[in-house]
Amino acid sequence: MKELLRRIAHSRLGHGVSDLVVRRYFFHWQIREEWGRQEFFANAFKALRFNGIAGDYAEFGSCSGTTFFLAYREAKRHGHNAKLWAFDSFQGLPRPSESDHHPSWIEGKMVTTVDEFHAICRKRGIPREKYDLVEGFYEETLPARSATDAPPDIALAYVDCDLYTSTRSVLDFLEPRLKHGMIVAFDDYFCWSAKQVSGERRAMLELTTRNQRWEWTPYVQFGWHGMSFVIEDREALPT
Repeated sequence: MKELLRRIAHSRLGHGVSDLVVRRYFFHWQIREEWGRQEFFANAFKALRFNGIAGDYAEFGSCSGTTFFLAYREAKRHGHNAKLWAFDSFQGLPRPSESDHHPSWIEGKMVTTVDEFHAICRKRGIPREKYDLVEGFYEETLPARSATDAPPDIALAYVDCDLYTSTRSVLDFLEPRLKHGMIVAFDDYFCWSAKQVSGERRAMLELTTRNQRWEWTPYVQFGWHGMSFVIEDREALPT
């Protein structure tokens, strides 16, 4: 971004235009979205560390490695000793079903291969021993893992798998791992279509309807698209 701004400032487009104006012009939605996610992770790991909520970071959908890096950096910065887990097909989105209807959810979209992901982690300074990968489509890999399989203790779960069916598989995996004080974030909570409600939100509402033990307390909204929740044990709430 800095290099782009420098080139613009020295081009005809940038001639006579202040750096502030150039920055405002190119402060497009992708930058705002990344800053929103960065602020979320800073707040989340600050809260988890301050409140003594230990556990790992589990990310479901790791295309480009951006949020994975933000989680690593903010956990480290706030002194939270979370191990990082990346759950992804590393083949892009699966084929959407009828219940996944959305104009942006296209089979094979958003591919980052395993080798590319490891290279991203190396480039961004994430030590190999700090993270693990679980490769494969969720409906195949997650049901095979019991409630005691790693990671059994999660402090922050970041759900960025877009599709309703994929999110449903992720939440089935997370349900026995829910605990008081953890945070669950949905990157696409406010992504709906002309025909259907938001896929990630729909899957979450189904879980909260059938499992009344946990209170999903709204925490931080990030960008136009994301929402997070603090999980609270209803038995611990005042009556």
